[in-house]
This record gives sequence, structure tokens and C-alpha cells, in this order.
Amino acid sequence: MSESHTPSGGSTRLNTGVAHNARVWNYWIGGKDNYEVDRQVGEQVAGMFPIIREIARADRWFLGRAVRFLAEERGVRQFLDIGTGLPTADNTHQIAQRIAPDARIVYVDNDPIVLAHARTLLTGTHEGVTDYIEADVHDPAAIVERAAATLDFTKPVGVMMLGILNFVLDAEKAREIARQIMAAVPAGSCLALTHPTTDEELGGEGQIAAMKFWNENATPPITARSGTDIAAFFEGLDLLEPGLVSCSRWRAEADSPAAVPQYGAVAVKP
Repeated sequence: MSESHTPSGGSTRLNTGVAHNARVWNYWIGGKDNYEVDRQVGEQVAGMFPIIREIARADRWFLGRAVRFLAEERGVRQFLDIGTGLPTADNTHQIAQRIAPDARIVYVDNDPIVLAHARTLLTGTHEGVTDYIEADVHDPAAIVERAAATLDFTKPVGVMMLGILNFVLDAEKAREIARQIMAAVPAGSCLALTHPTTDEELGGEGQIAAMKFWNENATPPITARSGTDIAAFFEGLDLLEPGLVSCSRWRAEADSPAAVPQYGAVAVKP
């Protein structure tokens, strides 16, 4: 775990008195961009649900494998990363542009500290484009409208929604967000998504108490869902192998990694 320090360059809208998901997640994966309140809540959640750090790392590794898969095997050259979180090593644009220097990436988030860091850290290749837009996942129409200034929505887009729809507490609203985003992109586009689960076969029941503590002490509030409910986000899309699985096992590079209670999948729009 890296030593933490207080972030710099934040917006005046930063609330450093309440733990925030982007900063706590950054702490769990060993980042430095977090405050004492984030570390305190992060430690409490980790004490209640020790596998949370493994989930955070597995989700990050899923991002790398999914972007490489989309760029190398599906030929995707445009990415819309919704809920990007704080920049760390090997962000979406870095992975994609190593494979295709002309790749175009748009990041979307509404956390002011993410915005402050994204402006300075998310710089890409000369051949490609890396952009950041401030928008809320609850407003997919605004995301699409602003992203269209950088992305060509007549060509396939890799839509990344990693650990973001779990902050949309209403299940139907979450499904509608996924539908609206995917309706805006053409055939051949793909949705890569991860989401925490309560399914017992993945050990998900253990995070119910930890999420309750989170919702009482941090922001934004979060929810986990069953595999069946998460599969509904891919309605109208064709799931690619190996389907909806623990994100640690999706096209895993090691033999039989331990499962974590976070589903991951990639699907293509027919």
C-alpha cells in the first residue's frame, strides 16, 4: 500500500469532511489521492469486508483486459469511459493508444477531484484524442451530447461502465441509462461493465453490512445486485465469451484466479 497524502488542485466544491467513493477506491488500490476521512472509512469497510481490496484490484485488472480485448480483437478505436474515477497507472487511454495510437477516448465523471486530476494527467498521443467531460451518469443524454464533440457515433464505440451503475440505486433507472447510452452508438459497439453482487456463490452476502456502513458514512450511496439483475443491463446485446462472470475471471491471464463478488462482462451491439 502506497503512502497517502492530501490531494492538490481540487475544486472549491470538494467536500473533504465526507468520504467519497473515488478517493476511497484510490486508497484501496494503493493510490495517494485521498484524505484522512477516506482512509478511515476505507479501513472500516475493509475490516468488515476484507476482500474489498481484492475486488478493487480485480476491477482494475478487468479494465486493462477489456480495453486490450476491444482494441486488439474487436478493432475498437473509440472509448467512452463513464465514471472514470481518479487517474492511476494504465488508464483506458494509455492502454488503448499503446495498441492504436489514433484511438479517441472520452472520460466522464462528476467528482471535482477527478476533474482536477484528469485535466493534468489524462494526456494521450499526438495521433489520438483524449478528452474529459463533466457529466452525471444519471443524465445519459448529456453524456452522449458532450461526447459527440470528440467521438464519431457512426463508428463503433467501446462503452466502459465499470463500477458505476451500482451508484444508481433504482434498478429500472440503471437499466434505462445503459439502454440510452447503447442506443446512441452503432452496431459493433461494445459495453464493458462491472458491478458488485450479493450472490452467495461469489461471496456477495458478506458485503451487505459493509455497504450499509458505507451508505451511512460516505458518498455517493451504493447498492449491490444479483447476477440476474446485472445481466439485464446487457438487454439487446450479445454477451461475448466467457459471459457474465466474476470480473477476476473474465479472460483471466492466470489459471483459475479467486472469484470476487463483482461481476464483469463485455457485450456487443448486433
